[in-house]
Amino acid sequence: LTGGIAHDFNNILSVIIGTTEMVAERTRGDAQLSALVSQIDEAAERGAQLVRRMLTAARRKPVEPCLLDVNEAVRRVGALLERTIGENIDLRTGLEAAPWPTLLDPYQLEDAILNLAVNARDAMPAGGRLMIETANVVLDEDYAAQNAGVRPGEYVAVSVSDSGTGIAPELVERVFEPFFTTKDTGKGTGLGLSMVYAFVKQSQGHVKIYSEVGHGTSVKLYFPRAEGTAREEARPARPAAALPTGSETILVVEDNDLVRGTAVAALEGLGYRVLQASDGAAAIRVLEGAEHIDLVLSDMVMPNAVSGEDVARAARRLRPGIRALLTSGYSERFMALSAGPLAGIPMLTKPYRREGLAKAVREALRAGSQTEPAH
Repeated sequence: LTGGIAHDFNNILSVIIGTTEMVAERTRGDAQLSALVSQIDEAAERGAQLVRRMLTAARRKPVEPCLLDVNEAVRRVGALLERTIGENIDLRTGLEAAPWPTLLDPYQLEDAILNLAVNARDAMPAGGRLMIETANVVLDEDYAAQNAGVRPGEYVAVSVSDSGTGIAPELVERVFEPFFTTKDTGKGTGLGLSMVYAFVKQSQGHVKIYSEVGHGTSVKLYFPRAEGTAREEARPARPAAALPTGSETILVVEDNDLVRGTAVAALEGLGYRVLQASDGAAAIRVLEGAEHIDLVLSDMVMPNAVSGEDVARAARRLRPGIRALLTSGYSERFMALSAGPLAGIPMLTKPYRREGLAKAVREALRAGSQTEPAH
């Protein structure tokens, strides 16, 4: 069906574009008419790009990859967005200093970033924060085991995060379905994110969404590092460094049962004594009790109107000197854009590996930082 529509639509566009070019030659001396012809030509070209994206989503048109620096794509899209995104959107970028090269179709990568940015803007009708980031990341066997279709290895990540309305948990898994949209009738086709998903998959990549209703969404696109590109010189194999351990007591606060269970198991395996709470209110009740606690490890966004920041404040009030470490599906850069209350509390970005958790917990305990946010 998609191939047939695309074929017919391409024929129509060919006539429009061809005729427009001929008209353009005859109206060069008329600035007013030339501007109108230029608008027709631009609209036709956008239509041609839409067909290409539809074919990609239907796997009829292969991507045309080349060795790419993802930062260049972000800069080009960023320049476009600065002029069009709206004055009430605080647009920021956070770029990896030396991103690994990856084999991608540059135009489709830019389309993907633009699609995600436009969705983010639409989720913030009253304005908000929009962050586009790049990073070199390593997805290990543990991560691959928890995410179907992911191969362990080195990836380049491109993420788009917003402070918008967020997506309900039951809808997160559906947002990449063709023609599925949460927007009002007439305001979205439901094709944009399905095209993003198709492009990433055809590029042998991986997509991860983190969203909290009322707080925002972060979409991360992972693309494999190009094979054969320069790496650090191989070093003699040596045993992996032992992870830092401890015997302190940690209160884990997380509303997602699976995430909480994984964190508890990892910490207990590192020697810590672990208490747990399924939301902020439950955590405060534990803090009001008599159990000794050295560190509060809390998710930032939780249900029942009690956030990780609220838990940290309560911990400071009830137990002066206690340490805190917050976790979030948003990047540390994005969280830093929020108002000052979070300053001074270390952040651990989800998804985190056991090694990252072990180091972050040890550093938080060693730093001896207070849980009271700076003002």
